[in-house]
Amino acid sequence: MLNNMTDCEEGEGGPNSQGDGNPKESSPFINSSAASSVEKSQQYDGKNMALFEEEMDTSPMVSSLLSSLANYSNLPTGSKEHEEAENNEEGARPSKKPVKAPQLGTLMGVYLPCIQNIFGVILFLRMTWMVGIGGVFGSFIIVFMCCSTTMLTAISMSAIATNGVVPAGGSYYMISRSLGPEFGGAVGICFYLGTTFAGAMYILGCIEILLIYIIPQAAIFKIEGLEGPEAEAALLNNMRVYGTIVLSLMALVVFVGVKYVNKLALVFLACVILSILAVYAGVIKTAIDPPVFPVCLLGNRTLVSKGYDICAKVIEIDNETVTTKLWRTFCDSDSLNATCDEYFTNNNVTEIQGIPGVTSGILAENLFGNYLEKGMMLEKRGLASDVDPDSPPTSSNRYVLADITSFFTLLVGIYFPSVTGIMAGSNRSGDLRDAQKSIPIGTIAAITTTSTVYISCVVLFGACIEGVVLRDKFGEGVSGNLVIGTLAWPSPWVIVFGSFFSTCGAGLQSLTGAPRLLQAISRDGIIPFLRVFGHGKANGEPTWALLLTASICEIGIIIASLDAVAPILSMFFLMCYMFVNLACALQTLLRTPNWRPRFKFYHWALSFLGMSLCLSLMFICSWYYAIVAMGIATCIYKYIEFCGAEKEWGDGIRGISLSAARFALMRVEEGPPHTKNWRPQILVLVSVDGEQNVEQPRLLSLTNQLKAGKGLTIVGTAVQGTFLDNYTEAQRADQSLRKLMETEKVKGFSQVVISSNLRDGTSHLIQVGGLGGLKHNTVMVSWPRNWKQPEYHQQFRNFIEVVRETTVASLALLVPKNISSYPSNGERFTEGHIDVWWIVHDGGMLMLLPFLLRQHKVWRKCKMRIFTVAQMDDNSIQMKKDLITFLYHLRIDAEVEVVEMHDSDISAYTYEKTLIMEQRSQILKQMHLTKNEMEREIQSITDSSRGSIRRKNTSTWRSQHSAEEGTSVAEKPEEESVAVSDPKQVQLIHSKNASTPTSPTSPTSPAVPAGGAATWTDNKGADKGKTLLAANPELGKDLFNMKPEWESLNQIDVRRMHTAMRLNEVIMKKSKEAKLVLLNMPGPPKNRVGNENYMEFLEVLTEGLNRVLLVRGGGREVITIYS
Repeated sequence: MLNNMTDCEEGEGGPNSQGDGNPKESSPFINSSAASSVEKSQQYDGKNMALFEEEMDTSPMVSSLLSSLANYSNLPTGSKEHEEAENNEEGARPSKKPVKAPQLGTLMGVYLPCIQNIFGVILFLRMTWMVGIGGVFGSFIIVFMCCSTTMLTAISMSAIATNGVVPAGGSYYMISRSLGPEFGGAVGICFYLGTTFAGAMYILGCIEILLIYIIPQAAIFKIEGLEGPEAEAALLNNMRVYGTIVLSLMALVVFVGVKYVNKLALVFLACVILSILAVYAGVIKTAIDPPVFPVCLLGNRTLVSKGYDICAKVIEIDNETVTTKLWRTFCDSDSLNATCDEYFTNNNVTEIQGIPGVTSGILAENLFGNYLEKGMMLEKRGLASDVDPDSPPTSSNRYVLADITSFFTLLVGIYFPSVTGIMAGSNRSGDLRDAQKSIPIGTIAAITTTSTVYISCVVLFGACIEGVVLRDKFGEGVSGNLVIGTLAWPSPWVIVFGSFFSTCGAGLQSLTGAPRLLQAISRDGIIPFLRVFGHGKANGEPTWALLLTASICEIGIIIASLDAVAPILSMFFLMCYMFVNLACALQTLLRTPNWRPRFKFYHWALSFLGMSLCLSLMFICSWYYAIVAMGIATCIYKYIEFCGAEKEWGDGIRGISLSAARFALMRVEEGPPHTKNWRPQILVLVSVDGEQNVEQPRLLSLTNQLKAGKGLTIVGTAVQGTFLDNYTEAQRADQSLRKLMETEKVKGFSQVVISSNLRDGTSHLIQVGGLGGLKHNTVMVSWPRNWKQPEYHQQFRNFIEVVRETTVASLALLVPKNISSYPSNGERFTEGHIDVWWIVHDGGMLMLLPFLLRQHKVWRKCKMRIFTVAQMDDNSIQMKKDLITFLYHLRIDAEVEVVEMHDSDISAYTYEKTLIMEQRSQILKQMHLTKNEMEREIQSITDSSRGSIRRKNTSTWRSQHSAEEGTSVAEKPEEESVAVSDPKQVQLIHSKNASTPTSPTSPTSPAVPAGGAATWTDNKGADKGKTLLAANPELGKDLFNMKPEWESLNQIDVRRMHTAMRLNEVIMKKSKEAKLVLLNMPGPPKNRVGNENYMEFLEVLTEGLNRVLLVRGGGREVITIYS
């Protein structure tokens, strides 16, 4: 089959490649262009794939997918490519050199690089000192702890590295892709700083070997003749000067080209291995023939070897007693009767072997620790010493002194860097033939090897070398030799030069690796201010990153003390390892479907143990360094989070969020929340225009101002159409919602549904919004604008259906009226009131909402007032006292007022308003009729209305009313007929029937006399009606006789209108100047016949108020007096 395909591809080409003379038919599903259609039809022809032609654009064939995966080249953006780029620049051929597939195996690709990185300066310069100070037992614990930590980390790392392809980038890549961009960036920076300070430590080790053991004469600041702090300062200054020079040279080498570093890597590795072999050879030799390394002791104190030539006070030369150089050091003259140091006089000089050999039994003496204070003399255990406790120590510079105060935790911090470097294999993953196989085997084998070497060295050093020599950090008691060198065979110089070159190589490796790590972090773009370091030379060499690395490295050089720098990089490496373990543990516990490592020998408990060890070692090494390192990581984490990490890497933290959310949702599902835990979970219903932009953005501003409830917010909208045809519009609407939510800083979710009509879409949102127990309990919907106009009649019907559905579903409802006048999030009210009109108790929503609003800066300066209505038979004074007590127990601060509403007769104005409402209701019901039917129906309505007006008797009552008023408002039947003849202007009926402002508190009312007939639509109708009925009670009985059209009015509607008007009067009187008025929203009519009347009632109730929030409770208590 493959051969046939190849033949077909390499054939004659064109549409006749099969030789049948017929052009191939191009598929209309693939591409619109003819050329590409022909090309693709060739591709599919003969492959039996015609059935799947439509999917070919988005879904590749299995054969092409497998081919691309098989040819996947995973070369790192590291040294190999830079080297090839340089070769291409130098080469004469312009054509690009074909990149070879990675060929490195486990030994060369992982094992040896790990060995080279793990064995380092600490082994050669501080290991013997650590054994002398901490003892074999203490040192064994330190080594075992550190090696266990790295082994557990390697197991976790192996699991992560074998869970899919690991591109170049090593540990940073693994952590960032496992724990997310925030953790990845924080740990990546920590790993970068650790690698950079490791470079400084290696350079300091290199200078220490150079100036102390190879050419001490090269010191710029002479140490000869200096004591104590002065000598220490001179040594540190030498380290700083030479360290800066070496750092500059190394940075130059790395800048010129890393290929030189790579070529020297094997040489440096050979030096390390030869040095270790020389130590083991020396140990074996001590068992047979111990080397001669005498150490001179005065009493039990170790003497500096350059202070004497012969380890004796006096010697016999030709039967004459002659004083030695040692005598002259402690006495004021050469003569035998000179005045000498008291301790020198009272104690004998003895010479012991510095390396007694592995069979000498010295191990028992070195088994336990001997921690020293700074400036203390090195003393041999078990030797007698005559010391006068009252006399001050003199000639202390003649003895070997402790240069720092030592303790167990210090040793841990200094030693830990010698086990780092386990990431070397994973960092080279791009060069490996089979990274998933090589990384676990090579890394674990390297750690096993190095751990064995370290543990054996601890035991062998304690068994072979004298304790005072082990504690002699700089070999001052053994003629300035490197202590580990004294043990080596055939010569100490093997170790000296081996360690020198290995530290140089390790320093170069750090300066090569750190800038590339920084470059990888910069190119990921998760830390914006580091983006400049992603750039470099034309071949990708990270020039700016190298400059920053050298600058940070210089900080370590200025510190100048190897013992002070080592704990710093220990912190950063430990933090990195801790997060590797955390990543593995999380992935294992979360059991994400993508977690399928090839390496099977891992367990979450091991990862947690490794993480705990890392955290413990951080605080054991140095608690203040640990806090600083964590502070740096936390700052970077929060910075990335604040800048908004846009990367989605399928990380474990997201997995934790999903698992935690699932767990919490299952818990929430167990039952309804207690009243104390109730908070508004708001579903905000918005509408979008033709461009899918939100029409009421201030709804989200109000939602944001209610965010003190810390509840769920879902912003939902409906798109009319079908899912197949309108999915793109729904996506645009969703993007528009998200953008507006981001602008208004609303934390929540957006939801768009597509339905055949908007009414059903809104119903679907109310039914299915939320998930499990985390569902909305409150719906917010804007008051329908222009609902009186016929073209908007469907809008208010939808609104009333929402009210009904929320009532059935026991959901609270918030309806902001005049939403465009509500404040934006940037506005501030410096004073004013939020007025609550508490008419019926609906669970406490009216109390809770102002409290939440006042938590927001927009409403913070507003005071809360609560009004409640007292009826005739209520004790208003007692009501006020009870309400104050209730609010006190609720812990809500508010002014309280009880408004008395006495029973009153229904005014003529109320009847007239009700009549107008009924007329409009009848007209709106005809909107679905044809044009002619509609015109006839409206004409009949207006005719009957006009006829009833003509039948009115001009009675005494009407005359009296006219006389009292002096003005009247007349209907204009002729204009009505003209108005209703055009269905587009049918709304004019309302404007003509209610030509006066509907508010009873309007100051003026125009009089339009026409036809001599007056109706009850004046501005003071309510008050006048009451006055008239009070003066002439018998007229009330005949009222319907004189207004025949009122007889047919529904008395329930009349009473409701009366209530709405009376309440509106009272609210306008008390709360006209309030910044916001909250009041109970009456329930909707049970049948749909009264929809229009319901809207009119609400309109009358809220008339004249600027900002009104109608609130309808969900039928449960939402606020409680209990704690």
